This record gives sequence, C-alpha cells and structure tokens, in this order.
Amino acid sequence: MTTTFKKHWSDYKYNDNMLQDALIKHVMDLMPYRMSDEGEVLEVIMNIKESDEQSWISAWSNMAAHLQNRAHHFEKDGKKISASSSYLRASTYWRVALMYFGDWEDPRMKDYSQRSQDCYDRSLELSGYPGEAIKIPYENTYLPGHFYRSPYVKDEKAPLLIVVPGRDTWADDTIWVTDAAIKRGINALTFDGPGQGMALRLQNLKFRPDFENVLGPVIDFAQGLDEVDDNRIGAMGMSFGGFLVPRAVAFDNRLKFIISDPGNMNWGGMIAGRLEKALKMPAIIRPKMIDFVLKDYEWKHGATDKTIINELQKYNNTDIVDNIKTKTLVLDGSAEVTHGAAKKFYDALSCPKDYMLFDENSTAQQHTQMGGYATGTEYIMNWIEDNI
Repeated sequence: MTTTFKKHWSDYKYNDNMLQDALIKHVMDLMPYRMSDEGEVLEVIMNIKESDEQSWISAWSNMAAHLQNRAHHFEKDGKKISASSSYLRASTYWRVALMYFGDWEDPRMKDYSQRSQDCYDRSLELSGYPGEAIKIPYENTYLPGHFYRSPYVKDEKAPLLIVVPGRDTWADDTIWVTDAAIKRGINALTFDGPGQGMALRLQNLKFRPDFENVLGPVIDFAQGLDEVDDNRIGAMGMSFGGFLVPRAVAFDNRLKFIISDPGNMNWGGMIAGRLEKALKMPAIIRPKMIDFVLKDYEWKHGATDKTIINELQKYNNTDIVDNIKTKTLVLDGSAEVTHGAAKKFYDALSCPKDYMLFDENSTAQQHTQMGGYATGTEYIMNWIEDNI
C-alpha cells in the first residue's frame, strides 16, 4: 500500500543550518521516550539564531538548568516519578547544548557533560527503569555506557544488542533502539567510544580507525555478564557507527549479526572530499556552519587543517569488506544524506546479508530513521527477532 501524499515531511526545515536542523528533528523524535517535550523544544527553537553557536548553547542549557532545578525540588518533596521525568529531559538538553559547541577548552564542555550524565543516571534510579551505568575496561581507562536488562526475559540468559552511536549524538540518545530491544526480551548495551559523548569530552579520547580494538573490549565485557547468552550477541551501528561496526567484525567474528545504519564502505573518503572543498575557501568567507563542521572533525579526530584529510582517508573499508563474514543488515533511506552509499556497501558484501530501504511511505526515510524512530524500530526489531 502506498500513500498519495505529494509533499514529504523530510523536506521541512526547522533551520537552514543542516546540522542544527538534524539535531532538532532528533530531539523532537525523542518525545515518545519521555526524553523531550514539544513545548520545551519549540521554546528553545524560538531563541536560537541560525548557525549562532552561543545562542544554541544558551537556549538548550537554560532549558536544561530549569528542568534540573525543577527535578531537584520534586525529589526534595518526595515526588520521585516527577523528579525522574524532569531529570531525564534535562539530561537530553544538556547533551544537545554540546552538539553544536566548538570550543573544547570552554569549562562548560565538561560541566554540561557531567550534568547530563548525572541527570540521566538519577532519572534511572528514581524511575526504576531497568538500566544501570557501566564502565567498560578499555586499554588504560574505560568506556562509559549503560546496560539495560530486559524485564521480559524468559530464560536465565538472554540475547544482547550492542548499540554503537554516531559522530554527533551520544550513547544515551540511542534509547529508541535500546528501549525497543528490552521490550522484546533482548538485553541492550550502549556506550560512548573514542571520539563520542562522554569519552571525548571527559576523557579526551579521540576517534580511531581500528575500531576492532574498541568493540573487542566491549564484546569481552558483554560476554562476562551473567544475563547474556554469549552465542546471541549482535551489534547495531548508527550513522558513523554504521561504518565502524563493519570494520570491527572484519577482524572479530564473535557477533551473530550486525546492523549498519546506514551502510557506507568509504565514509572517510566521502567526508574528506567535502572538507577538501571547504579548506580551499578562505576562512574569512567560509559559511559559519562549514567552519564549525571543519573544526569539529579536527577536534574529534585529533587533527589539524593540514592533517585532517589524511586522517579521514584512513576510514575506508574497501580493502577489508571481503573479510566480513558476520550476517549483516544494511539500512538505507530515500532521503539519506549519503545517497547511494548504503547500496554500494551492500552489493560489495559477500557475507549473508539483507538490505532494508525506508522510503517516503515509511516516514522514516531520513538519516538513521530520524523523525521516524517508531517506524524504524518496528522493522529493525522484527529483523532482529528473526535473526537473534
């Protein structure tokens, strides 16, 4: 059955700044998971100047502080559920304030990161939601994350879905996937790896191309959990994570399946090509958004104007795609910003594989099903249930 709509919501823009528009749509779509509220988000949007970093930071952080203060008073009065609800949304807004924040030396970077984590964990404690903070041993430090025990597990051990976030959002933003998993009797684990979320902002860990050395310790940790069936562990990579996870399983075949959302075989080459054009523009005339994105890539990859292109070109799975033996689901969207990349990756795979395209009729056609998380989880989780 197809719809008769001539216009599609993915053409609508809250903001002409592509990154800010995407982040706003992401936050709007967290409402079903009680992580945002429409009036609050619209209130923030009303106070943002397009491509203006400081107005972005101030608007989101002011709303976050307002809710955190409200939650504190609720908790003091013994209203645990109300406190949990406000803490959860405050956590979201603290994180979003940092998603368009280019000065990593600014003390607010660590302050807001810690506030986000504290609010999120306090919300879990007060609400009784089946999740807990974890620290995954990693080299000489750890990776911060959360483990979610499904309350619907029938056996002593249950399957596990590991969720790997992308370049801009954080592990806690993948709740739409983890919540859907635990409702189906599947435990879930998510974490911030190098270059992501808390690991970047509180530990200064930068992205690395050899992601098998990141996901490997996570699998080790997962296999040590009493609740997990070691033979039924899968991983889903979101956005940039959708590139990193296939890289990891090319060198580590312990997972039963992976999901690449969306598929991309040469992510680094694609981004490097775009940034090369930006670097040729004099800094004084570069659009604010492009200048911000350039600085953001350099920061997260530990690079400079002179080294960022070479660094990004290391993120290319073309030569190792034949090493992937793990069953793979490649996701795609008709409004994907990386149009054509997912199908190219799918066609190159020689392992057991499936391809899933979200078109305009699904309303989940944007990058990583953004704006269509409910629809996305229905189809994705159906596939997981059939393959776990």
